[in-house]
Amino acid sequence: MHAALPEGGREAGSTDISTKPPRDLRRVDIHPDHWYPLAWSREVKRGKAHGVRFAGDPIVLVRTASGKVFALEDRCAHRQVPLSAGVVDGESIRCCYHGWTYDCTGRCTDIPYLGRERLPNGVRAYPCRESGGLVFVFIGNPARAQEAKFPEFGAVTDRAYKTRRFGGEVKCHYTFMHENLMDMNHQFLHRRQMGNMRARSLGRRRGEDWIEVDYTFAREAGTQPIGEALVFGQKRGTKPDEGHKDVMTIRTDYPYQTLKIRTKDDTMVMDLWIAYVPLDAEQRTNRTFGLLSIRRPKIPLVLDAAWPLLVWFTERIFTEDRWIVEREQEAHDRQGADHNHEVFPVINELRALLMEHGVPHGTGKGAADTRRVHFIQPVEELPAS
Repeated sequence: MHAALPEGGREAGSTDISTKPPRDLRRVDIHPDHWYPLAWSREVKRGKAHGVRFAGDPIVLVRTASGKVFALEDRCAHRQVPLSAGVVDGESIRCCYHGWTYDCTGRCTDIPYLGRERLPNGVRAYPCRESGGLVFVFIGNPARAQEAKFPEFGAVTDRAYKTRRFGGEVKCHYTFMHENLMDMNHQFLHRRQMGNMRARSLGRRRGEDWIEVDYTFAREAGTQPIGEALVFGQKRGTKPDEGHKDVMTIRTDYPYQTLKIRTKDDTMVMDLWIAYVPLDAEQRTNRTFGLLSIRRPKIPLVLDAAWPLLVWFTERIFTEDRWIVEREQEAHDRQGADHNHEVFPVINELRALLMEHGVPHGTGKGAADTRRVHFIQPVEELPAS
């Protein structure tokens, strides 16, 4: 059991995080030993190759003729050109340059002008899975892939919910994204979309690799936007209604985040799962992948008819969040360090968790390099092409 911690206080005998020597969280890399979404399933077409990146490392996703997806480092062992420019041939991929062929394990299976008797080793292969309309790749030690936790998408496959898939590139360190979602005190940023909403924290809970916080909300001014009404499934006026006891629970379950809204009868009306994948080596740009599931109201087709409005509403919220976290990143880069003066206990604990479970900058990639499955070996005698 993990007891809730009241906001503004701390457990007896615990250490106030704010008293510890500051460290720069924005120089902590995301840990590679997890399943990360690198593309939407719809982006990886049958019989095609699709190039993606993780923390500066190029990776090619290949969907074979049978529909299976596999992932390799995006380079040919021969001349190092990208395999993502190659041709999918059955269950393999052929380099666009000389036709070297690789299977799903990264093994080189054919060199047209050499034959199959004396083949060099191939390229690194990554464990790969599909779920929830996403292609996941395990970047780190492949021996840990089986035991690593994999996201569960209950609402996505539940017909009682309608799901929107959204996201895009955001020019900031992934940790800014975690903080932005977990800190609902930033509703003032969304005043044009939401009116004047006041969040109240009910308490937080902490585990070894997760932290979560509960919120309730009261409207202080402004009318309720239709997008919010669709999410909550009810009408609210400008005056706080104590009869509405909706609880929003936000959880960072490293490295993912979730946001769930439950009504007073414990009905889950909204279920958000989201992941932030660093794209560049400095991890200053991430690609966000979000699955937003809304419970269908009792009246059939109402949500379907209003869906374009909900998409517009949620996209406006995401646009404002993206704008503000990019300004945070710019401030960090301009100052050359993390000068945040954080006072919210939830965010201080979140930052500690992200620090504990990340890896020092540059070490995650180096560790991955030493775990390559296949290494290039020179062929002593190759016939002239």
